[in-house]
Amino acid sequence: MNHLLSRRRFLASSSILYAGPVLCSGTAGVQDGYTREPSDPVHAQFPSQNPALVKEMVGVSHGNLARVRELLERSPALAKATYDWGFGDWETALGAASHVGNRAIAALLIENGARPDIFTFAMFGQLETVKAYITANPGIQRLHGPHGITLLQHARNGGEQSSTVAEYLETLGDADMKYTSLPLTDDEKQIYAGEYAFGAETSHTLTISIDKNGRLNVKRGPEGTNRVLYHKGNNEFHPAGAPAVRIRFEVKDMQARSLTVIDGQPVLMAQRT
Repeated sequence: MNHLLSRRRFLASSSILYAGPVLCSGTAGVQDGYTREPSDPVHAQFPSQNPALVKEMVGVSHGNLARVRELLERSPALAKATYDWGFGDWETALGAASHVGNRAIAALLIENGARPDIFTFAMFGQLETVKAYITANPGIQRLHGPHGITLLQHARNGGEQSSTVAEYLETLGDADMKYTSLPLTDDEKQIYAGEYAFGAETSHTLTISIDKNGRLNVKRGPEGTNRVLYHKGNNEFHPAGAPAVRIRFEVKDMQARSLTVIDGQPVLMAQRT
């Protein structure tokens, strides 16, 4: 005897077991003993978390404690939010709080399930923990945090309570290895500045601009986030937080004509508009 349900019988039985989607946009209900408030419409990436909320959570974790609390009340899982600011410059909410030295936000995120790492422990001033990390993983002190921020800088940003960690890391000699960028004159920067298109939509553009500090930046479309570019020579740059990525320009007659983004292999080519 075949004990497997036929497709017809399965569909009939499942209609009893499954009465409809749990998430909806208009009505509240009671599930497992707790009242569900009206929710937003289900977003396109569900069941992944809403990318807009993830981005906001990581952003406000740099310094807006009140908003962090609000977002955690709405979705406690956002304590582990991780966002890619561009080209693989990933940042967690806890990483954001850690590199600016915001202890209150970092502690709140950890209470709600965020996972601390050596950068967080350095910011908190936990010397023995940092030493144990480095003893177990020689050379880990050379790793960069979000945006290329060094381990030593995390300790310094932790303030007086982290001073012993900062002093220890200074003795290692290689815990503050910042990105290098070969110098460019103002005229040389203008060679690259401009808009490059890789498609017909307004978002299918990469804009190279010069910020108020005189650094070259790259941004996708009108709503993107500027990423600082570090000059490596031969018309090549890497974006902040992504030293393995290269943005290579083709230059002719003192003006860049196109650019290619390379992440191990070419990702896209964009023509100057």
